[in-house]
Amino acid sequence: MKGRFIAIEREYGSGGTAIARAFAERAGICCYGREILEEVSKEQNISVEQIERYEETVTNSFLYSVYMLAQTAAGRGDMLTADGHIYVKEQAVIRQLAANGSAVFLGHCAAEALADYEGVIKVFIRCSDGEAKRRRIVEEYGILEGKADAVRRKFDRKRANYYYANTVKKWDDFKNYDLVLDSGKLVEETCVKVLCALLG
Repeated sequence: MKGRFIAIEREYGSGGTAIARAFAERAGICCYGREILEEVSKEQNISVEQIERYEETVTNSFLYSVYMLAQTAAGRGDMLTADGHIYVKEQAVIRQLAANGSAVFLGHCAAEALADYEGVIKVFIRCSDGEAKRRRIVEEYGILEGKADAVRRKFDRKRANYYYANTVKKWDDFKNYDLVLDSGKLVEETCVKVLCALLG
């Protein structure tokens, strides 16, 4: 399958962001991650930090998720919670950015925003090597060694809750993806080459 849009979800400490940006640079296409939040921030006149706080507090309740999806599908944006409004705006921004051509999207349930688009490939990047993951978190992310595991769990929980709340799917269920890359077994360069092979 050849793709136009690569939607990537990744474990904290997997190096997924670096892999995605290296791939995008080599392929000559845009990579959007934090840029999605920055655009929402400008349009909604709300800080990126406040958006991140909303994302951290979203619930993973099944009933909440069903309610959110129903309100969004019915176009009843006025009945959404604050974090629901943020999600809807993020989805709109992702579609606006996709109008510029092939791109890589990091997180933010991008595959859902692009569900009706052709050539969307869903990728999950994980790291099965716990020591390599911990080393990356400490050395590259600047987290104190004693806090590395707690920070990793916090970010993975946040990503899992946000994904479930807005899709009613498990974030780390590999059946939700077209491709799963393990950066603990593959070097970054190999991951980049595999992603490059996906583009049409």
